[in-house]
Amino acid sequence: MEQYRVPSTPRLGGDWLVRETLPAEILTPEALGDDHRLVGRTAAEFVTREVDPALEALEHKDWTVARTLVRRACELGLVGADVPEQYGGAGLDKAAAVVIADVLGASASFSMAFGAQTNLTLLPILAFGTDAQRERYLPALLSGAMIGAYCLSESGAGSDAQSVRTRATRAADGSWRLSGEKMWITNGGFADLFLVFAKVDGEHFTAFIVERAFPGVANGHEEHKMGLHGSSTTPIVLTDARVPAENVLGEIGRGHKIAFNVLNGGRLKLAATCMGAAKAAIAEAAAYATARRQFGQPIASFGAIQDKLGAMAIRAFGVESALFRVAGLVDASAAAAGTDEPDAGIRALEEFALEASLLKIAGSEMLDFVVDEHVQVLGGNGFVREYPAERRYRDARVNRIFEGTNEINRLLVPGLWLKRAARHRWAIDEIDGPALAATGAHPPDELAVAADAARRLGTATRTIVAAAARAFGDTLATEQQVTMGLADLLLMTFVAESATLRAAHASAIDVPAAQSGGLRAAALAIAAEHAAAAALTARTAIAALPAGPDRDRALAAARPLLETPLADTNALRRQVAALVTAARQYPF
Repeated sequence: MEQYRVPSTPRLGGDWLVRETLPAEILTPEALGDDHRLVGRTAAEFVTREVDPALEALEHKDWTVARTLVRRACELGLVGADVPEQYGGAGLDKAAAVVIADVLGASASFSMAFGAQTNLTLLPILAFGTDAQRERYLPALLSGAMIGAYCLSESGAGSDAQSVRTRATRAADGSWRLSGEKMWITNGGFADLFLVFAKVDGEHFTAFIVERAFPGVANGHEEHKMGLHGSSTTPIVLTDARVPAENVLGEIGRGHKIAFNVLNGGRLKLAATCMGAAKAAIAEAAAYATARRQFGQPIASFGAIQDKLGAMAIRAFGVESALFRVAGLVDASAAAAGTDEPDAGIRALEEFALEASLLKIAGSEMLDFVVDEHVQVLGGNGFVREYPAERRYRDARVNRIFEGTNEINRLLVPGLWLKRAARHRWAIDEIDGPALAATGAHPPDELAVAADAARRLGTATRTIVAAAARAFGDTLATEQQVTMGLADLLLMTFVAESATLRAAHASAIDVPAAQSGGLRAAALAIAAEHAAAAALTARTAIAALPAGPDRDRALAAARPLLETPLADTNALRRQVAALVTAARQYPF
């Protein structure tokens, strides 16, 4: 099978709405390299042999077991997969890190501990730390000798992160005294090292590296959560905590740069963990549906259950297509910048902050859909703790809240795209976008029709966003209902295009015919469903614009969404469901 090669010319974040993308330009799961597949097998064996058997111990809050599992993940090279070799990591790319997060996502609680160690503690010190800080802390984090945690949120500072009240005051000897209370801290009950955000003299938002051993540092009681019972979540209390002068991370007053960049990486990998959790739920639902018999036959033979299994896999396919596309974009950007630089990965993620937000929304909402249908397929058995569906349902809910709520991410996305458009002087008012279906990049069949539907959606989205920006000007951000609708249009465009590009790419490489047919069916379903949903979203957004030329122009761009050729999505879901039940797992 042809393996993916990082493009020599990196793309810009958001440019997919104004510039054509060819199938060969994107990373897909089918084109992953041997390194990616090997690390995926290593992670899968770790979950099967060590994490799954420890589930009950984790659920009963045995943090000694959690610490041991993090240490084992370090020994296997999973924690340092995308850390450069000169700093003690494996030197793999972000695609490999996404593969690992995907696999670990099947064990939701442990994936939280793992993510806090890697995304929220290790990588920020790698990217923003001094040489001395890296020398002191990276080996301990990479070996599991130290467990990390990230302390940003407070009871009065959630989405508005820079409103934190934790204070940092410089002492006479140059060291710092930190006082305040952080909330909802993953790994809080057993972490040794905390990245703490505080305001120097109550004003300058700054990050500090704080060890549990420092005087004045303690954790509160475990939170009684709806889900993720196997993940430690506590307050962290700082009472005149003494922090050495050299433990400022980054620059005083520049903590926002660290916080926001950490969120970009966290959102990307959260989408991957949601993908892994969805795969596990689909496999469990498929196994149950094929074994459970009613009216003398397996319930998997009934159209209503087939529709659910097919829809679950198709929604997951769309997110997976977008996820690996973004991983490829990030890796190409990092490679162009020089992957040996410690902050190359963070800077590449910053370029694709918009896409990271889209993935966070898409992944968490896809998973909520999947686990809800998982419970429904199992019926009454889905509502009891003897079956994993109940736990997966509870564990999934928080994904729409942390790493920035989905509402906050939706409010960010249109503004991010408009800023990039202004910076790069993109022609966003041209109704005729790139003619994807006319370039020969797609097979001349129904997939070309789906690709054209994605193109029409992109054209409409670009025009409606531009019209809203002109209509509301600097007040667009305050028009939150409109802004969230624009974000949904951007999201549907990116996922639909990613799905059709992936299916087209599969036809050009050595993918088995049955698998290629399933990829095509999933892509056709996504393109049709997104075009239909986008038509309603577009009309709602356009109706909120003031009457005039801008609204007329937006309506003209949106009209082709209503003219998208019909697709038999019922048949497409049945086709995908047949693959799911035959494999008893996510089939792609």
